[in-house]
Amino acid sequence: MGLTNDERSALIQLKIERANSTFKEVSVLIEQGFFRTAANRLYYSCFYIVSALLLQNKFAARTHQGIISLFALHFVKTEIVSIDNGRLYRSLFELRQSGDYDDIKEISKEDVVTRIQPTEQFIQTIENLINNNLQNKK
Repeated sequence: MGLTNDERSALIQLKIERANSTFKEVSVLIEQGFFRTAANRLYYSCFYIVSALLLQNKFAARTHQGIISLFALHFVKTEIVSIDNGRLYRSLFELRQSGDYDDIKEISKEDVVTRIQPTEQFIQTIENLINNNLQNKK
């Protein structure tokens, strides 16, 4: 990706904001009974924050699976991020896949609600990591 440092920083900030706003959509969707869509938004909130982290570290992937693999290889395997966070991200991907593409699989309220707090913590952990990396570069 041929971005300038300023362009990269702006895009990282945009992805962080998108992660947080996407996460905020979840409670409204649950309230309305849209559990399948809420699961989608949980996953995408993590996808955007992980994308920001990868971009900050100049890693690029073209697929969701590629992003998951880069995250696991460079941040989970190296213990920068916990194994539990790596598992959460993968489980959200799988839940989203089921919700989006499996017409028979139902996504329950419990499927979504039990993942809200861990997802919020995941986003905060990755955002803190991004911000700490920015502080260390100054």
